[in-house]
Amino acid sequence: MDAEQSTKTAFDVIGGQEAVDRLVETFYRNMDELPQARGIRAMHAIDLGPTKAVLKLYLAEWLGGPKSYSEQRGHPRLRMRHMGFAIGAAERDAWMACMTGALDEVVDDVRLRDSLKQNFAKLADWLRNDPDNQHDKHH
Repeated sequence: MDAEQSTKTAFDVIGGQEAVDRLVETFYRNMDELPQARGIRAMHAIDLGPTKAVLKLYLAEWLGGPKSYSEQRGHPRLRMRHMGFAIGAAERDAWMACMTGALDEVVDDVRLRDSLKQNFAKLADWLRNDPDNQHDKHH
């Protein structure tokens, strides 16, 4: 791996904002189409425009791109922002089905795609707020 490649962020490797936008659009298309995603789709507004815009900003920053999300919205506070929704294993798995499909469709780099799937799985599991969430057992 050359020096230039080693300094590239996931945001660069994925294809920048255009690829992040495609990922988010594909993710929410999957949410509209997959039967197992009906429950999580119902947690969202009918108009997904504002939600898509926020996720595009968040994912761009999360992947190492522009810090626009933090500049506009502050710290992500993902668990706090999702506490109003019942998120258990079924919701986590439905979210991951939507995201896995989107990653498979949009991310060409196999190593990056597999890494992102692992990181999204950890994040999705961490967002669970059901009584079985191991992340809350120590509190």
